[in-house]
Amino acid sequence: MVLQHTNLKRPRKKKQHQSKVLMKGDNKVSKTSTYGITGFGGYIPRLRMQRAAIAAAHKWMAPGLRSLGKGQRAFCSWDEDSNTMAVEAARDALGKRSRADLASVFLASTTLPFADLQNASIVAGALDIPNTTRTLDLGHSQRAGTSGLVTALRDTSAPALFIATDRPRGKAASTQEISVGAGAAAFTLGSDKVVATLLGSVSRTEVFVDHFRAEGAKYDYFWEERWIRDEGYMKLVPEAVKAALKETGVAAADVKHFIMAAPLKGIAAAVIKKSGLPAESEADNLDENCGYAGSAHGLIMLAHVLEKAGPGETIMLVGFGQGVDVLVLKTTDAIKDFKPVRGISGALADAQSHDAYLRLLSYEDSIELEWGMRAEKVLKTALNEQYRSRFQLASFVAGKCRKCATIQFPQLPYCVNTACHAPRENFDPYPLADQLAKVLTYTADSLSYHPSPPLYVGFAQFDNGGRLLMEIVDVGAAGLDVGMPLRIVFRIKDIDKARGYPRYFWKATPLQA
Repeated sequence: MVLQHTNLKRPRKKKQHQSKVLMKGDNKVSKTSTYGITGFGGYIPRLRMQRAAIAAAHKWMAPGLRSLGKGQRAFCSWDEDSNTMAVEAARDALGKRSRADLASVFLASTTLPFADLQNASIVAGALDIPNTTRTLDLGHSQRAGTSGLVTALRDTSAPALFIATDRPRGKAASTQEISVGAGAAAFTLGSDKVVATLLGSVSRTEVFVDHFRAEGAKYDYFWEERWIRDEGYMKLVPEAVKAALKETGVAAADVKHFIMAAPLKGIAAAVIKKSGLPAESEADNLDENCGYAGSAHGLIMLAHVLEKAGPGETIMLVGFGQGVDVLVLKTTDAIKDFKPVRGISGALADAQSHDAYLRLLSYEDSIELEWGMRAEKVLKTALNEQYRSRFQLASFVAGKCRKCATIQFPQLPYCVNTACHAPRENFDPYPLADQLAKVLTYTADSLSYHPSPPLYVGFAQFDNGGRLLMEIVDVGAAGLDVGMPLRIVFRIKDIDKARGYPRYFWKATPLQA
């Protein structure tokens, strides 16, 4: 990739802001005056499976699923997982803001790809966040998102990035399969232009087992629904809600938005009624076009609420799972000035509807298909080369020669300009992930093995003059056309199934489904 461009100015690093935290009892309430949410965004996979297609596939043995066949649920493509969704959600929240101030990156999920390799470090690398930033994985409960957000908001020492991402799976013909979804939400935290502050939080811990997934198991095991509803949600949540209202001094009638993600239908409305909250405070659960996205779903709903909220509105966020978290937040005047790149609303609208149920099973590795001999290629990632090239591959960063202004990707030991040949030490980083592009040429290959045939490959013509041969994903029924706008997305390049290692890189996708 060779192109000419004007000099780029690197953003100055801002001073870190601090604020005081007032604690009132252990595990009860934390109050802050200047530290809070400074930005938000989210991501929902473009692919949506029609629930009617799932129900139709199982009508021979589970006809009752037909009653759940309304709407569609989001599902990950073969090259998406909780890490790739986290990166896209964070990009939506960060926009073009500098990452240099971030002191921490928190990643919450119950479906992280690696059990013993820090996923947050992969996400931070893709976002080109400095390696001086602290990274942390959180999981093992549906409260991972809310508990993690409380923890991050209480640490007011420096700006941070909090991401919740999940893709729960259900066994074929289960109610979970037809009702779950996938998605991620991201929040920047700090003291500059705070859009929402934490008035207080209450947490209660109870070993109430509504479901569980054993180590190494693929699917969750659920207990009886009526028990979960009556003894779990209806007894544990209202008590915590009332405690949060008392601690923060907020009247029940003043709660504008009540957010409680749950896989059970109608449970949020029942909790609202029992807790004395306004009936109209119930937030959209996004079931119609997304489905329940596990530990990330409450924060996805929060990002969606913040998109539409005005100044001075009180939001109550509830997390349930071996106890209860209740966060009470209030928006500020700065909410009027912040907009995510697309937001949850934009992600919901960017939908590609499917009715081929076997596609869902294949992408979730729930069916073994005969792909032929071309699929027998052995893949083994060279971890040493991956590390050596991390400065350009992980975050898709080209190099710009300071001597001749030539920009190239990948970065080679010397400038590719034949009249220059300056060594790599003369290169300045030039990020490509947020550059606009369009289709210059393309081909659809149905002969090569690809988990989502056909394999689309073509030259992406960047608006800055560069051209790069790239894989193009999530191509809809309309196909591709020369000049079609593209955006760059973080995906899985390939998977070493023998060793269980996904290799990540960047691909192009049509701007709209």
